[in-house]
Amino acid sequence: MGNKSIMEESNSRSGSFRLGLGLGLGVNEARVHTVVELGSVDSTRTSLLQDAGVVEERDTQQKPLTNSLSLRQMKSLAALCDTILPSINNVVASSHESHSVAKFYRTSASMARTPERLGILISEKLKHPSTWLLLTTLWLLSTWFGTLVLCGMASLSTKFPFFHSYPDLSFDQRQKVIQSWSRSNFRHLRMLFRTIKLLTLLVFFTQVDEAEDNASWKAIGYCGPDPVFKAQLKNPISHVTSKEGQNEQEEDSEEVRGPLYKGLVHINKPQDIITDSLRRFGFSVSSTPRRTKASSNLSSPSLVIQCDAVVVGSGCGGGLVAGVLAKSGYKVLVLEKGGYSARNSLSLLEGQSMDQMYLSNGLVATDDMSVLILAGSTVGGGSAINWSASIRTPQHVCKEWCHKHELELFESMLYREALDVVCEKMGVQSEIHEEGFNNAVLRRGCEEMGYPVSNIPRNAPPDHYCGWCCMGCKDGRKKGTSETWLVDLVKSGNGAIIPSCEAIQVLHEKKKGRDRRVACGVAFANGNKDICVVESKVTIVACGALRTPVLLKRSGLKNENIGRHLHLHPVAMAWGHFPDSPSPDLWPEKHKKSYEGGIMTAMSTVVAEFDKSGYGAVIQTPALHPGMFSILMPWISGIDIKDRMSKFSRTAHVFALARDQGSGTVNSTTSISYQMKDVDKENLKSGIEKVLRILAAAGAEEIGTHNNKGRSLNVKKVSFHEFEKFVKEESSRGLTDLSTPLCSAHQMGSCRMGTNPKESVVNQMGETWEVEGLYLADTSVFPTALGVNPMVTVQAIAYCTAQYVLEVLRRKRN
Repeated sequence: MGNKSIMEESNSRSGSFRLGLGLGLGVNEARVHTVVELGSVDSTRTSLLQDAGVVEERDTQQKPLTNSLSLRQMKSLAALCDTILPSINNVVASSHESHSVAKFYRTSASMARTPERLGILISEKLKHPSTWLLLTTLWLLSTWFGTLVLCGMASLSTKFPFFHSYPDLSFDQRQKVIQSWSRSNFRHLRMLFRTIKLLTLLVFFTQVDEAEDNASWKAIGYCGPDPVFKAQLKNPISHVTSKEGQNEQEEDSEEVRGPLYKGLVHINKPQDIITDSLRRFGFSVSSTPRRTKASSNLSSPSLVIQCDAVVVGSGCGGGLVAGVLAKSGYKVLVLEKGGYSARNSLSLLEGQSMDQMYLSNGLVATDDMSVLILAGSTVGGGSAINWSASIRTPQHVCKEWCHKHELELFESMLYREALDVVCEKMGVQSEIHEEGFNNAVLRRGCEEMGYPVSNIPRNAPPDHYCGWCCMGCKDGRKKGTSETWLVDLVKSGNGAIIPSCEAIQVLHEKKKGRDRRVACGVAFANGNKDICVVESKVTIVACGALRTPVLLKRSGLKNENIGRHLHLHPVAMAWGHFPDSPSPDLWPEKHKKSYEGGIMTAMSTVVAEFDKSGYGAVIQTPALHPGMFSILMPWISGIDIKDRMSKFSRTAHVFALARDQGSGTVNSTTSISYQMKDVDKENLKSGIEKVLRILAAAGAEEIGTHNNKGRSLNVKKVSFHEFEKFVKEESSRGLTDLSTPLCSAHQMGSCRMGTNPKESVVNQMGETWEVEGLYLADTSVFPTALGVNPMVTVQAIAYCTAQYVLEVLRRKRN
């Protein structure tokens, strides 16, 4: 880019305050309650729903989202957004740059109405423990005294009135303030910078208009949703009316509505329809019609469903257990917090997918904002939106869990059988017909450096060249739970899935002659917020490592290990830019973009320590569409972030993922604390050092990390000594001072498996020490961090748990 100037957008900001005031912001934190036994204690419905966080969630689904920020807060928010993303005029574009590029630079956050959207997001969707602090800060910045405290001398002038609020400062002053926050000695100011930067960029680059387009996408080389998929939706194949018509129509219905549509029971329907649907699946159902406005409660639930097994969660673990039990002839009901996104109902839009398919709309972070967390929350769980990597439990991990943790399961014949069964079910294979941009860079860089590099086994075919799998699988060829185990459930005729339904409590009771309490079902809320109860012979909880501990605590379990020992597989990334050019030797090829192709096909174990301690870092590639890309890239100034984003489609990312020895705690649905150990930090730094070398060796023109300083190096123009100095300095920067964003897509260990209740939550069968008949079947049971992608391991453990549950059900039946 050539010379640019920044134009103030005060007029555009003043026009962005058409707000709907009304909803207050509440942060619901789960409170531990003593267990409520079925039919014995009269607890109010409202208390239960509020504790579970259901009331607010259901309300947001039933009425339009509103902005509850005050005019003062919105004025500060708009000023901050326009400082992060200002309007930049006088862009001298090179010959190949189009009008869209100039328009992108001219468009400020307010011109795109980003502050209004962000105000709604903060009001309705942001459930972080520090949200109140953000709201307070926005109000303070609208005052001269608050601005003086938060911004210092930058808020002063030599002319009357001498003291100014943040929105009244000049653009240069506002930008200097934000820059000072990013490197402040005060952690809360660094948190403020990270929060404002993250939210502003995420909303700006993911928001879409009526045509499902974004003003920046063409300029940065992004096509939006998969063009082939969009074309298929616009021109669907017509139904045939031949003799084969009925079968083809059935196939078309499955393609449009998904393979699970026959097994879904939608809880937002009238109670009589829900009851009839469940009875058609063979469940015994009794209902209590509401004759008055009085709400139902646990002593008088509106609906009681009886089954052999209730499974809370439909992800890798829960979906597998449900499929195995149903296929064996037992009646199984699956309760899933998220909704069901069938193939042709997917949007493949980054923002909408995060809203619909990720936990807390994709807005999850540790309490101190040091780690950004992604977790699935949809039918199929993480398997619906993960990156296809299907790696068997490493031998050194099996050995450690068996010998050090005395868990014989992991070197048993049953576990080896489980790994084989799971991989066969998912069609796991390692061939690749064509490698995507990021993975091609990783592979070539490793080969040039002499680092080990191998194909990643995937639950997708060799020709699955798709970069949108993090938003759901458009054609069902990625064999997640909703394409495998849950299909078994539906086809068996013995099970049903209730989506968009959050469990409130696990029910358990004291039985004569038993040392432990005995699980007897689950309470949940229907679409009308009435309490419903599932009575079951066994109960399986598989809500994931972030939600299972919360449900157990809310259900009265007291084991002190619940929620502790949380591992996150922290990830740090580096990037390399491979400019487009007319050269016939251009590599990666001109048609390749950073967001296309199989997300994970190559991996290096150069610093993994598999043969030594077993605790190192693996090197892989991420899926980064514009929103996630923008929040990770350093922000130095408004011009700089737009320059970086203009290189989006030809910027490769490679990351180091640590097998962390540090751990954290799940405190509530909104609060997660986490701390890495020094060895984890060193492993990530070693990984980043290798990643920078890989990117340079692959041919990147420019390389850098995500550190706030935003330093980069033009590899083609420096000496060997300068290159070595840069790599050493950038790979040694701090990781826990909020200067470098860390990410997590794998959470595990928060209800870990062990040999005694003093150190663990479940035994080797997956059954809780406290409650008989209550099993856990998700990543929360991992004894330690795994060190590789967990999909195969969690399914293998769940398969073993399912065999134990089958034995229990057989005994109960006999």
